[in-house]
Amino acid sequence: MAKRGNHYELAFEAYLRKHRVAYVSVNEQRRSLTAQGSIKSLDFIVSPSNTVSLLIDIKGRRFPSGERHKQYWKNWSTWDDLGSMARWQDKLGTGSSSLLVFAYHIVGTRSPVEIEQLFAFRERRYAFLAVRVADYIQFSNPLSERWQTVAMPARLFRQAAIPFDSILGLHNRIPQRDDLDAPSKELVGLSTDGK
Repeated sequence: MAKRGNHYELAFEAYLRKHRVAYVSVNEQRRSLTAQGSIKSLDFIVSPSNTVSLLIDIKGRRFPSGERHKQYWKNWSTWDDLGSMARWQDKLGTGSSSLLVFAYHIVGTRSPVEIEQLFAFRERRYAFLAVRVADYIQFSNPLSERWQTVAMPARLFRQAAIPFDSILGLHNRIPQRDDLDAPSKELVGLSTDGK
């Protein structure tokens, strides 16, 4: 079961249930111990098909973030999260793929996905975008040495991020490279207020 206090994880779990996708919600209270040390727990194991298991770490962010200076496409993570997700994929083998799923709580007038891909949960709207951990590690830059955080440049993140609906085969449409380069979509009936 997802953390009860984390609305991003709860929304993602409700999304999976709505679309009847097989998943396991991982108890994150304890890190796993291995011969090489401890590994941070992932959030979900998702099986959209019989051929692959998706190892998911949810990254909850607001879209946009910031009150006075709106920032879009926030996508930071920690090296511990990335290293742990890469180790989980190594441990579970070729039938698995580690993904960071950015669960964006839409608080402005724009969305990073098409309007029909937004998921409503408890009077909030969410967009779920996935990035392969291997891609994220390759293209991320340090943010804070003290906090051991990194982020992908927004341009590269927008190219690498795939709407989770597309991974599940919903809406019968796979995003094309031109779609990934396009600016974020405006919400119907609302004006643009950011970059």
